Amino acid sequence: MATSGVKSETLARVEVPMTFTKRFENVFGKDALAGYGFILPATIVLVALVAYPFGLSVYYSLSDKVIGRPGSFIGLDNFLYIIFDDDIFRRTLRNTLIFATVAVALKASFGLGLALLLKQATKLKRFFRGAVLVPFVAPTALTTLGWWLIFDPTYSQLNWVLKRLGLPTYYWLGDETLALCAVIFVNFWRGLPFFAVTMFAGLVAIPQELYEAAETDGASAFSRFLYITLPLLRPVMAIIILFSTIFTLADFNIVYVLTRGGPMNSTHLFATYAYTMGIMNSDLGTGAAISLFLFPILVFVVIFQLKMVRRQTDYAL
Repeated sequence: MATSGVKSETLARVEVPMTFTKRFENVFGKDALAGYGFILPATIVLVALVAYPFGLSVYYSLSDKVIGRPGSFIGLDNFLYIIFDDDIFRRTLRNTLIFATVAVALKASFGLGLALLLKQATKLKRFFRGAVLVPFVAPTALTTLGWWLIFDPTYSQLNWVLKRLGLPTYYWLGDETLALCAVIFVNFWRGLPFFAVTMFAGLVAIPQELYEAAETDGASAFSRFLYITLPLLRPVMAIIILFSTIFTLADFNIVYVLTRGGPMNSTHLFATYAYTMGIMNSDLGTGAAISLFLFPILVFVVIFQLKMVRRQTDYAL
């Protein structure tokens, strides 16, 4: 009996090594462990699909890597080449800025007008609200192919209508200016529902009592829009413009399906020109440098827009 008591006391004094999980719980608590467990899958996805490709593109941009041959480190030569020696890249930069600025401005202005019309609709309002989303939810490649047929000189329905009206016809995708206008219009047509529906949600969230009080005080419809609708809708508009600007700057499908960057490289954007140089021409280093050139532009846009969002939110409050 005495021997068994000594053994029990000895076993009780033996310290069991603490596992990593137990130590983590002692330091941070069980809630923190559960929180990190929940974000672990998202972290793995971000590292595998965002961080690793981004790091690989940075490595390629600093090398003379081509498809089928390992490259060597060349520093900033790819960036210096596209900035100072590549005329197509400079034109691509200009096209991208024009494309994003005009398309986002058109979507914001017409989207607000369409949202106001949707709010005023009383009959068949559910039908109209659903129909507005069709261009946005339809596959991009399919709808862009339809627009390609509309603009095509041989099968163009648009030229057929112009000819029947006695108006001159145009080679829409063969002229440099008209081709750029065409891709801007298709991007505007596709992105308009996103603006309209989101702004419509913002309009519905504005208290109706504010309009009733303003109308009682004799405010006109334009005054109610200028001093009630627009200020309270600005935070929503700032968020929409931020996301739309990012998506528009990185657009690829519309330009590639409609013009493939032509004619004479006049409609290339960063995404299409990077694809052409990196994949079609097998020059991965130059293609990565072109695609990364968009990164500082996006960072500047995001910082500027977030400051505007914060300012508009404080103004609305």
